[in-house]
Amino acid sequence: MRISTRTIMSKIESPYFKDVLTPELNQLSDLFDKYGYEIRIAGGAVRDLLMDKSPSDVDFATTATPDQMKDMFTKENIRMINALGEKHGTITARINDTVNFEVTTLRIDKVTDGRRAEVEFTKDWNIDANRRDLTINSMFLGLDGTLYDYFNGKEDIKNKVVRFVGNPVTRIQEDYLRILRYFRFYGRISTESDNHCEETIEAIRNNVEGLKIVSGERIWMEWKKILVGNYAGELTLKMIEVGLGPYIGLPSQPNIQEFNQIWIQSQEKKIEPQPTTLLAGLLTNEEEVLALHNRLRLSGSERDNALFVIAHREDKPHSEDGLRPYQYLYVDGKTKDTFNFIQEVLKYRGELELLHRFKEWEPPRFPLTGHHLKEANVPAGKANSIVLHKIKEEWKLSNFTLSLEAMIDMIPSAVDSISVDDLKRPQPGAGKRKRSKSRSKMS
Repeated sequence: MRISTRTIMSKIESPYFKDVLTPELNQLSDLFDKYGYEIRIAGGAVRDLLMDKSPSDVDFATTATPDQMKDMFTKENIRMINALGEKHGTITARINDTVNFEVTTLRIDKVTDGRRAEVEFTKDWNIDANRRDLTINSMFLGLDGTLYDYFNGKEDIKNKVVRFVGNPVTRIQEDYLRILRYFRFYGRISTESDNHCEETIEAIRNNVEGLKIVSGERIWMEWKKILVGNYAGELTLKMIEVGLGPYIGLPSQPNIQEFNQIWIQSQEKKIEPQPTTLLAGLLTNEEEVLALHNRLRLSGSERDNALFVIAHREDKPHSEDGLRPYQYLYVDGKTKDTFNFIQEVLKYRGELELLHRFKEWEPPRFPLTGHHLKEANVPAGKANSIVLHKIKEEWKLSNFTLSLEAMIDMIPSAVDSISVDDLKRPQPGAGKRKRSKSRSKMS
């Protein structure tokens, strides 16, 4: 185990630091002082403050053990919540019944298997810093503004460098998800799209197979953040280049050219596609989407968005009004998400003018229902669906202006026009409903 032999101490100069020091935090700090324990801000919040950002979450580390914290909070009548974190050394205290503070005991990783670690508690800040993934995440900040930096994290932030703490192979093999975390933080820190340290990339390349033991949910949580961050396209291509593809749900030959084209287009036109819209560029067909879903356990909406984009990303039939095919696609849609999915298709295609018009469009409601057909004595069953479909097509061709009264008048002629071939065909939308049902089971 490589332990830093020195601690760089300095005073933080972030303008956001005073905002962190709330009355509730000062009360918590006074409590730890009273009982003789140290408490410091840990990890990501320190990194954000050094980058002149206001941290969204502030976590704390302490020399007190969980039992000592529980004893202290009980004596002081401080409410504790989230008992599930205790086995990892975390106690959550609620101060003044308004603010929750997660405080974690300093730890040593005794045994790691690439997914999780068995820990024991320590009072050594240096040792705890050594067990963290990246230098930029290994710093602590005293509530008096003193920065404790054991692995030159502050310097790496200044130089826009992302490095593992100590030996990159050791850090990766402790938890293979750190491969994805490296790429995520590279997007947050670096000012260049491809300026990776070769030692780091080689360590990743030689350990990508370890990702096969990491759950898809954890992988997707990190990859999704990469896809909405800086250099999302370049970083995803780098991930594929070093061999991550087979372990994160991608096909053996992802469509790199298409993906790169969609990414460059989104940057040039300042489009922000959803993560699975962007990933659709790497995929060829529905089977590859479902394979990605099976590995990453996408949400049902994320999966269906990718399926929808792949099904409709090709050129639509020509019409005088280029928006019309997408309007038809919406009114024929079977889910409440269709409106958003069509927007993602337009983002994928780079159709900014159509995207704006579609967002401004107020979708009409098809007014004819089965009740109207029943009153007109249309037989229940397949004939009912056929008549609705025929009249709906006329409503679409009228640019959705056909009145309900006119539609009701059309019912007899629509019934008379039903042919034998109409009766043999599957009901409109039946195949979609069947596929949707099977996909729901998969989610």
